[in-house]
Amino acid sequence: MTDRFEVPSGLKKTGLVLLALGIISVIAGALCFFNKGEAELTRFWMGLMQNSIFFLFMAVSSVFIQAAAALAQGGWIVAYKRVPEAIGANVWVFGAIVLVVLFSIVFGLGDHNPIYHWTNGGKDHDGNIVDEVIAGKSAFLNKGMFVGFSIAAVALWSYFGIKFRNMSLAQEKAPKNSTKIYWATITVAGAFMVVYGLTMMSTTPWLWIMSIDPHWYSTLFSWHVFAGAFVSGMAMILLWTVYLKNQGNLVLMNKEHLHDLGKFMFAFSIFWTYTWFAQYMLIWYGNIPEETVYYNTRQNGAYSFPFYLNIVVNFVGPILILMSRPSKRNYFTVVFMACIIIFGQWLNLYLLTYPGPTGNNWHISWYEIGVFAGFAGLMILRVSKTLASADLIPHNHILLKETVVHLS
Repeated sequence: MTDRFEVPSGLKKTGLVLLALGIISVIAGALCFFNKGEAELTRFWMGLMQNSIFFLFMAVSSVFIQAAAALAQGGWIVAYKRVPEAIGANVWVFGAIVLVVLFSIVFGLGDHNPIYHWTNGGKDHDGNIVDEVIAGKSAFLNKGMFVGFSIAAVALWSYFGIKFRNMSLAQEKAPKNSTKIYWATITVAGAFMVVYGLTMMSTTPWLWIMSIDPHWYSTLFSWHVFAGAFVSGMAMILLWTVYLKNQGNLVLMNKEHLHDLGKFMFAFSIFWTYTWFAQYMLIWYGNIPEETVYYNTRQNGAYSFPFYLNIVVNFVGPILILMSRPSKRNYFTVVFMACIIIFGQWLNLYLLTYPGPTGNNWHISWYEIGVFAGFAGLMILRVSKTLASADLIPHNHILLKETVVHLS
């Protein structure tokens, strides 16, 4: 049995149009925003920063789900494992873009950096300390640490994304019933989890996102970012699996597998809400001025509407619609909710990044939407090309029979 995916011309055209729209938006943004003041320049870089990080985190989530399934020896994912493999194998593409954008911000906006205020170490041009909080964090918040951790994180994520893909393809050429690569994959998965814990669940969100507000910190922040990245990553996997199923591919996938994906989206939407509420509640209850100012900007100012919309989209919607068993087995419902979740987590990352440098001067218009479209087009083109490069059935996988008879 073979199951090869041929990229439809319509899908390729859609990806190219979206990518072109993104490139045009960036060029138009540069022409409109450069030399128009600090606020407009900040908006230009924030649009690139937020969207590039968002798509990178979604891609890395596909590597995480592969590692988690390997360690759990789960057979349920085998029916559509080529999808997270294809997404994860392209981490390097989005990682490279993120590094270019972040390093341009850190090194290109001068000592009076409107996004990363810590780049001057809390000192003025004469070396005098003018911000004791930032100066006190300078051992960690400095350009050298930022560059080192960023390159290491992206390089390791990219390596493991490609490694999982290559090992999966190598299994097809291995002797029948050979378990050597299977157990090696579990070993690699364990190594990735260590890397993931030290990057995605700690340092990377601190440096890239939380340091935008250097006077504020939260010990729950990285878990909150991880939860949002994972649920949006699962939504992305679901969209690709349903699309491929509608194209006549993924012949081993059935409603039991769809139900699993729906359960993941539902469960991690609730987990995301837990991290959001725990962080918000403790800061509100403690009423510590240097912590409450973070939420005051988002809840009571110009961002109040997207602030409350964030909760409705990411919690109220999933819990009302995805709670029942039939809804998680309905193709239209889960696709609709996957789109809602991706939008909701994009909005959540917007609220984590934009308010710090922009204050009450916020925008979601042609530029932000155009940049998002560009990254979506790039994701479509890269993932579809990778999917078409190998059979969608992971032949010779040890757990192939288990996924065929899988019941939720």
